[in-house]
Amino acid sequence: MHPSNIVLLEFHPERDNLTKDKELRDGLSVALRMGNTLWLANDESLSVERLTLAAEDSTGKSSFTRDHRQFALHDFLPLPLPPSGESAEEINEADIEGLACDNKYMWLTGSHSLRRKQPRADDGAKKAQKRLASVSSDGNRYLLARIPIVEEEGGYTLVKETGQKGKQRTAAMLRGDQHGNELTALLKEDEHFGPFLAIPGKDNGFDIEGLAIAGRHLLLGLRGPVLRGWAAIVEVALVDEGPGLLRLAPLDGDERMYRKHFLDLGGLGIRDLCVQGKDLLILAGPTMDLDGPVHVYRWPGGAQPDKETVVPADKLERVLALPYGEGVDHPEGMTLFESRGGAEEALMVVHDAASASRQIGESILVADVFPLPRRKKGKG
Repeated sequence: MHPSNIVLLEFHPERDNLTKDKELRDGLSVALRMGNTLWLANDESLSVERLTLAAEDSTGKSSFTRDHRQFALHDFLPLPLPPSGESAEEINEADIEGLACDNKYMWLTGSHSLRRKQPRADDGAKKAQKRLASVSSDGNRYLLARIPIVEEEGGYTLVKETGQKGKQRTAAMLRGDQHGNELTALLKEDEHFGPFLAIPGKDNGFDIEGLAIAGRHLLLGLRGPVLRGWAAIVEVALVDEGPGLLRLAPLDGDERMYRKHFLDLGGLGIRDLCVQGKDLLILAGPTMDLDGPVHVYRWPGGAQPDKETVVPADKLERVLALPYGEGVDHPEGMTLFESRGGAEEALMVVHDAASASRQIGESILVADVFPLPRRKKGKG
């Protein structure tokens, strides 16, 4: 399916460079629109980016071009690793893969995944094999956190704390360290996910790549593992533990600390989640390092689960088949986006490995907008 419209995202040239060889716009992993504010992240960074909606041009195209501001996560959260690695060109990335908002907080998650090194073109066989045997655990990837969000003139901003004493909202993260957090420690004993926590994400290992809010709970969409063709969502609840820290809490009086939802997405993993009313939109793509296929599914009632579920294919709607490129333009993040003056609900999609054709000048990136078909009656 071809997009019905595009959106131009303009970054500040001085903030667009991650390293000398990598720009923010080269690979966006997540998007979240809140009115005139658009939040974005690159999965190789340690920050979230804010853009502000500008007026539509004469063709009706939207642009987020004003006030690019960068929010460094270390300014809000006690991350286990410092921003820079051993070299000046190395970032101790959080691998941000999910953003969601409950009107009080922005919630965000890292991938929680291990990383295997990639052979380089000039490696000999011995060096390439050595890289493929190298698996690392990056502490900032085990990020599951919240940051207070407040309104300001023309949009929204992030703050470390706000409110009066006794009614304060504060930034906090799930307690953990360089090797994991409370969630991964719990899941190591899980019959489905435990064996996959020692496997890198791009090898069908454990890999969070979607986040949505379901009442007082969080839904974590897994790119992997995909089990016999079934994708998974982990549902959790978090409460305050102490200054700057959160802990897992039992779900609605149930002694279990998490719920599992399995969905038949035809062998695909989850790349992002987005709430649409009572329903849950699911961006589905390959769990392995492949180009496609990529589809958007609707899970009717999925934003309000009240128990563990196993959802067969005939209880899901495949609403979009998204285009992708060969080695480029992999749909990675999505957010609801009004089109035609709010008359139609649509979906804006951002991409990893953005192609040169999407990049304009020094700092502009093209994102796609797709109309969302209405829900089928009687589904669910």
